[in-house]
Amino acid sequence: MDRRAAHPPLDAPGQAAPYPAAGPPEPGDGELAEERDEVAERTGEEPSEEALGPRARRDRGRFGHRRHAIVAAVAGPVTTTKRDLPESRVRVEVEVEPDTVERELEGAARTLAGDLKVPGFRKGKAPAPVVLQRMGRAAVLDEAVRRALPGWYGQAIQQESLSVVGDPRVDVSELPDKGAPLSFSFEVGVRPRASLGDYKSLEVGRRELEASEEAIDAEIERLRERQAALETVERPAGQGDFVVVDFVGTIGGEEFDGGQARGHLLELGSGQLIEGFEEQLVGASAGEEREVRVTFPDDYRAEGLAGREAVFAVTVREVKEKRLPEADDDLALEAGGFDTLAELRDDIRRRLDEREEQAIEHEFREAAVDAAVANATVEVPSDLVHAKAHELWEQMARRLRSQGIDPEQYLQITGKDKEELIHESEPEAEQALRRESVLAAVVEAEGIEVSDEELLQSLREAAAGTDAKPPSERKVERSLAKMREDGRAELLREDIAMRKAVDLLVESARPIPVGQSEARERLWTPEKEASEKPAELWTPGS
Repeated sequence: MDRRAAHPPLDAPGQAAPYPAAGPPEPGDGELAEERDEVAERTGEEPSEEALGPRARRDRGRFGHRRHAIVAAVAGPVTTTKRDLPESRVRVEVEVEPDTVERELEGAARTLAGDLKVPGFRKGKAPAPVVLQRMGRAAVLDEAVRRALPGWYGQAIQQESLSVVGDPRVDVSELPDKGAPLSFSFEVGVRPRASLGDYKSLEVGRRELEASEEAIDAEIERLRERQAALETVERPAGQGDFVVVDFVGTIGGEEFDGGQARGHLLELGSGQLIEGFEEQLVGASAGEEREVRVTFPDDYRAEGLAGREAVFAVTVREVKEKRLPEADDDLALEAGGFDTLAELRDDIRRRLDEREEQAIEHEFREAAVDAAVANATVEVPSDLVHAKAHELWEQMARRLRSQGIDPEQYLQITGKDKEELIHESEPEAEQALRRESVLAAVVEAEGIEVSDEELLQSLREAAAGTDAKPPSERKVERSLAKMREDGRAELLREDIAMRKAVDLLVESARPIPVGQSEARERLWTPEKEASEKPAELWTPGS
């Protein structure tokens, strides 16, 4: 009898999340698929305010196709001219038409009127001409440009179909007179171009699915831990026991914030409290009082306590022992809703196999892309790598916030600052750029296109992945229309095209055993010797 509705989910750690059916590797964590959902909500990352200058806010665009070396494009209120620079950078000259500048000027004046007290007008009700006269055209125009510049920058990168990397350097030479256009320029890194080698029918290592009884046993043990009970015992506490304690901490005889607790349940040996605290409670019995002396680490998160010695007066209220249930049919019923332990093990095996198959597919897709990358030539400047590493950190910070985790707290837990993590991620950032460049080149080489119906289907799938009621077809179409207005539809189109490029690489790849693949990588070839030949030693006269 199968009552698996009550069966808890597997939570064995260490398993990689599988690629979606069409999800290519993403720079940063191996998957580009997450970008689809982000693209639906944004027009791009944002450059720092420092990069855009005093008149600007943060706004940076992404994902596009490179055009010819010098090209002019006109769409909407801005005109752009692009020139390619060395080191995968471009310079774009932008001109904003006079009417657009004047509209932004009036909008800024209306906003500034909200904080302005003008005789004869209620607060916030002074008309734009009065605000201009009161504050001066230059001051209001400066505010207008500061507010509008991110949007104009975004339009420029969309018009030029730039896949930018990092923050731009923006130069607004001077503010225009009335009736004159506004001119500004920016330089920014762009995704490097890849020269493709062989990318089809490549031999790629693929792991075989292996059923592991040890993995099933480990999951059974986790279920036993979940069903464990704490029972009060009349004996001294040992490692692995739980104690209920009250404690008051002092430094130099004075109590400090966070140093007190009552009825605190503590597992001895868990490392829950500061090093040395739990060890000094081993052997304590209920009703016993102990003095625990510890020293806070030098890098302790509370600066006022870091490196200082503290004394805790601890009273042990109870000693509890964790009792695990037997691995039997009763456990199967309580933990999983199955009649027998054999049924529970079979269900765990099935779900472990499903997850492992997904992990194998994930690895194979990534390996297929990396095989094409290994055969391609991509010049990646170091400045671009560092900029990409910064982007990876910002992506990670967004994911942490979406999970309710403060990135600053995450840094404290890792014991590293942001720049350390960014520096450590540079190899990953370089590979991410190579992957993106190769996939973009495959899209171009294969003439991969994305229809409007595929855009709509992507939005349907994104909506289906939420707990909300699926939107109507009309609402999906309106969402796409809005994305077109905002310039986001092309970002989504390119993302889908890259995922189709990954599908192409995977479908044409020839799976071979992982051991055989690794052995081939170690084989000597003249080409490998040439590429790995060390630099010649310097000698006098060389």
